[in-house]
Amino acid sequence: MNKLKLLTKEEIHAIHDTSIRILAEIGIQVPSQDAMKALADAGADVDFAHERAKLPENLVMDSLSCAGKQFILYGRDPSRSIRFGYGDFNLPSTEGQAFIIEEDGRNRRPGTCRDVQQAIIIGDALENVDWMGGFVLPDEIPASVRDVYLAGELIKGSTKPQHVLFNNVHSFRYIREICEATAGGKEKHRQHPLLSAFIEPISPLRFAKDGLEILKECVMGGLPVYFGPMVQSGATGPVTLAGTAALENAEILSAIVIAQAFQRGIPVGYGCSCHTMDLMTMMISFGAAEQSLFAIAMTQLAQFYGLPSLFNAGLSDSKRHDAQSGMERGMSMLTGALAGLETFAPIGIVGADQGASMTQLIIDNEMAGYVKRLLRGFKVDRETLAFDVIQRVGIGGNFLTDDHTLEHYLNELWMPRGFDRQNWDRWISSGRRSMYEWALERKEQILSSHQPEAVDTALAVEIDKIVNAARKELS
Repeated sequence: MNKLKLLTKEEIHAIHDTSIRILAEIGIQVPSQDAMKALADAGADVDFAHERAKLPENLVMDSLSCAGKQFILYGRDPSRSIRFGYGDFNLPSTEGQAFIIEEDGRNRRPGTCRDVQQAIIIGDALENVDWMGGFVLPDEIPASVRDVYLAGELIKGSTKPQHVLFNNVHSFRYIREICEATAGGKEKHRQHPLLSAFIEPISPLRFAKDGLEILKECVMGGLPVYFGPMVQSGATGPVTLAGTAALENAEILSAIVIAQAFQRGIPVGYGCSCHTMDLMTMMISFGAAEQSLFAIAMTQLAQFYGLPSLFNAGLSDSKRHDAQSGMERGMSMLTGALAGLETFAPIGIVGADQGASMTQLIIDNEMAGYVKRLLRGFKVDRETLAFDVIQRVGIGGNFLTDDHTLEHYLNELWMPRGFDRQNWDRWISSGRRSMYEWALERKEQILSSHQPEAVDTALAVEIDKIVNAARKELS
């Protein structure tokens, strides 16, 4: 399938050239002496006193040329690994929202450990969730150790790859220890990583000290890393989309330079979280029409550099499971997918980080199935053109019971779980069910019947031991 494009080659080069000028003439703030020294050794123009660095074009291009551009993340079951940089469609569930949306869709409350455990069961069961997040931040667990707790619960609760956002380098080390125990040791984990870092520069053009410490620890251990600035048009970036793209791109490139300065050849991902700000409400917008434009443009830039792409496509500003939600999510997920985007926004989020919903997770999973079917296209050959079949059935015939139909329909036709295709009378007799009501029923069905693959008892004990050690130190 031909990829959807927004930017011409000339426009891509114009954005790239502007990003290069930003880094060479304005520079970045780097509050880490270790990072500053690594940049200085690599050839950057550094000001140690003010913790600023200017990155010349040759350094940026050298860093891009040596960066690893493909990597694999493994789950507890290695067969459920996910690939980055191979053109695969990767869909994560949200790493952890502060609130859970109640099933009435009108109220929210702080997340709990029970919510986490239920969300893990549901995510493990959903066929289009490839990368498991912790979903909510449980209120019962101290904030300083929530990321370690979530990592432990994810690995114990699902064989899929897991991802969490790290509080700091201290909790990162505990999470890495959990992953190493699961992989069978440090070296095995280095060869088959269960862990990557997601580093977010602070727009415009700054890095957080904690993020740089995590970055160094991650890459020195041979683990891949994604970068995802969140430039907001009109707030932390220019109101023009081209200006936002140039600034976002500059911040990603600067992060790649730092990563390669610490460890040449480390695999990196081109992650984008740029959004517009609604200047009427002064709120970030997750579902704006411009998000679809960014999805295409930033994917093209990732492809220009030959890097794995991640973008916040598939989100909505709506607080309900309504038409706005479906339209906004579907538009940006589809445009991103048609552009060749590999990894999408975490699903299950309601509004602009207003909370998490398990019913939304199930609806988003269904939407992803729709988009995946579109990406697959259809095959045109002698068998699928079916002239012999048409000739055999003849004028006025029926293909329903033909062997050709029985042989091909499962591959040709996407059979949704939640989309209603009944006639009116059957819809009435089955209870006039909406998709939201279907998702509620599906949630209860999964929770009552799905059993994730059990973790080895000895490994579960080891994980709990590591989490408890983190509680003692970090709390």
